[in-house]
Amino acid sequence: MTQFVAPGEPTTQRVLITGAAGFLGSHLCDRFVQEGFQVIAMDNLITGDMRNIDHLLPLPNFSFVHQDVSEFIHVSGPLHHILHFASPASPIDYLKIPIQTLKVGSLGVHRCLGLAKAKGARITIASTSEIYGDPEVHPQHEEYWGHVNAVGPRGVYDEAKRFQEAMTMAYHTFHGLETRIVRIFNTYGPRMRLNDGRVLPAFIGQALRGEPLTVFGDGSQIRSFCYVDDLVEGIVRLHFSDETRPVNIGNPDEITIADFAKEILALTGSDVDIVHKDLPVNDPRQRRPDISRAREVLGWEPTVDRAEGLRRTYEFFRGLTLEDLHRSEHKDFESYTR
Repeated sequence: MTQFVAPGEPTTQRVLITGAAGFLGSHLCDRFVQEGFQVIAMDNLITGDMRNIDHLLPLPNFSFVHQDVSEFIHVSGPLHHILHFASPASPIDYLKIPIQTLKVGSLGVHRCLGLAKAKGARITIASTSEIYGDPEVHPQHEEYWGHVNAVGPRGVYDEAKRFQEAMTMAYHTFHGLETRIVRIFNTYGPRMRLNDGRVLPAFIGQALRGEPLTVFGDGSQIRSFCYVDDLVEGIVRLHFSDETRPVNIGNPDEITIADFAKEILALTGSDVDIVHKDLPVNDPRQRRPDISRAREVLGWEPTVDRAEGLRRTYEFFRGLTLEDLHRSEHKDFESYTR
């Protein structure tokens, strides 16, 4: 693990992390707290969960602000770093709250960039492999422009992230702002929501409940999965690097969904069946990162193989309460859909 502050030495540098109570945001909070930074965590909890950061609340170098970054951001005093990770990130979420997804990728990033400009802070924004859409190039490299249906059901997330990248680069080129763009591929690990609709928690949840595993289509779709600790390391290296171009961070070890379902059955010892349903609209057929740029400019590549990462993740899900295991809805979004 690369360290940017001497172990055990606090720093006066302050970092704002948006989406801090989410899956990735909470792991970033852990890392920056561990590095000794003064961490300001911000989240409106539309999809985040305070249980992900409860363990940090007593610490003197951690504070939490309940705030929607699409509406307003205020941070008093100096601010040196911003990591904008606020956004619904699973299809179940952004299909239920499409306007909020677009707002956090447009208004939210505009407010974060404006704050970075006012404070003279360096900012990293969380982009995604979804900006490549249903790619016609495999694996996907950063120079590929993508194959996206802007008005399809997934377009609200894809286009929000594409706009976010464009706005970030505009602030970099026009205002000279220190910006970094990380394109995140499929990531997994502890603190994922069991019911967020993504394939890994869906499979593990079904296996733990004794339900058949649901594979959409014939299962020939290709995915690659990066363990969260590897991803966080890549993000941190990028943030403190001099690289201003977008950088793919993900694990290029690919597998078909059909074979992945079999891996989950073997991991969990479950003997349930595998059932097939129709593919969702615009579901990508293949997704695998070309991480040549990350290797070259960051000296980064994943170190946790899928077998070990799945073992750690399965142990986390096994520790959930029965209520969490059987909860079908994460949250009532009624108050957010005005």
